[in-house]
Amino acid sequence: MASSAGEPLADRNCRQFVLFRVLFNSRFYYPVLAVLFLDLGLSATQYTLLNFAWAIVIVVAEVPSGVVADRIGRRPLVVAAASFMVAEMLVLALAPQNGGLVLFLFCLLNRVLSGLAEAMASGADESLAFDALADEGRQGEWPQVLARLMQWQAFGMVFAMLVGSAVYDPVLLNHLARAAGFALQFDQATTLRFPIYLNLLTALGVLAVCLRMREPSHTSGAASPTTLQAVGAMVDAGRWIAHSPKVLFVIIGGLLIDSVLRVFMTFGSAYFRLIDLPEASFGAIGAAMAGIGIVVAPLARKLVTTGSVLRSYGVLATLAFLGLTGVATGIPLWGVLFALPLSAAMAAVGFTVSHYLNATVDSRHRATVLSFKGLAFNLGYGFVSLLFALALRGYRDSGNVGDGLAGALSLLPLWLAFTALVMAFMFRRHRAQLIQRN
Repeated sequence: MASSAGEPLADRNCRQFVLFRVLFNSRFYYPVLAVLFLDLGLSATQYTLLNFAWAIVIVVAEVPSGVVADRIGRRPLVVAAASFMVAEMLVLALAPQNGGLVLFLFCLLNRVLSGLAEAMASGADESLAFDALADEGRQGEWPQVLARLMQWQAFGMVFAMLVGSAVYDPVLLNHLARAAGFALQFDQATTLRFPIYLNLLTALGVLAVCLRMREPSHTSGAASPTTLQAVGAMVDAGRWIAHSPKVLFVIIGGLLIDSVLRVFMTFGSAYFRLIDLPEASFGAIGAAMAGIGIVVAPLARKLVTTGSVLRSYGVLATLAFLGLTGVATGIPLWGVLFALPLSAAMAAVGFTVSHYLNATVDSRHRATVLSFKGLAFNLGYGFVSLLFALALRGYRDSGNVGDGLAGALSLLPLWLAFTALVMAFMFRRHRAQLIQRN
């Protein structure tokens, strides 16, 4: 099937899919996310509540959005995600600094819109790209698309991390203005919105990109589902996953590795401070960790195309375990090197899960199954975060904050090893399916 310009639809959708993911995920406020909300005037407790609300919205909307995407088409969900992203950035740009309850409500609306955007996009965007390839008999090209996505996402994240942290710093901007001969004077109240303004521009870019995507012919024009049909579709997809050992292994194994890695990433800056790194280095370290995807992409593609799902997950679990063990040692300064394999493993897990799920799931259930995957990953992350918080509190009660963080970090490799053993026991009867070469 060709697009209106004569270009194959698969090529067009895959290119727009890569652009969509890069612009959607390269957020300029990521390197200063926590301090941005605090500088706006929120308390740490309010910021924590906002993140909880964001996670709840994703969990509630994740699977229903996938069902709707499978029933009426994926493009409307992607357009909705882009529209929610534009709205979330507009709300944050207009939030009154030190506005008390009004500020909190603005930020709460921002987090709700952000969660809806994440849920709407989850599964629908890659379904548009993969289904277009499948329609043309080119699904074997999906690993190349994922490798290209990983590389461009790495470039995008490096750019966003460096630029976002730079435009947030009034001291740096004043220095650059003087060096360029401009009589400008910036303060923190002004610069704290600069990353938001940049992200509003990228949100508009996301909307423009997804409007150029087209629905494969076999998924367009479907009727809107009734409530009973939507619930039935969710039940059918859930039952299919439960009776598909390979798909179940891919989802559970992926979330077990991803959850511990995401917990570490959440406390990454605290770990860097723990190993005596200067705070001025955090932006550069974050950029380096994001940029590692450029190197990982071809390695991940080779991993999933030359071996079995069991071997792929074994390699990733080992890499994550070694990195987490190194982090647990808390080596001053040089301990930063252990963050690199963790970042590489996290990027490769996303690549691996997407490859195996899209290669196994039929088009009729694809967006719903991918939404189940997103739901499972968020629940897994939430559960491990809760365990980590309890461990952090327990260690902190018997020592200082640094000792508490060090003690909690030492539990992450143990948790990963324990869950890997449980996985091996659960799926021992299905080993023959898991060692088949893909």
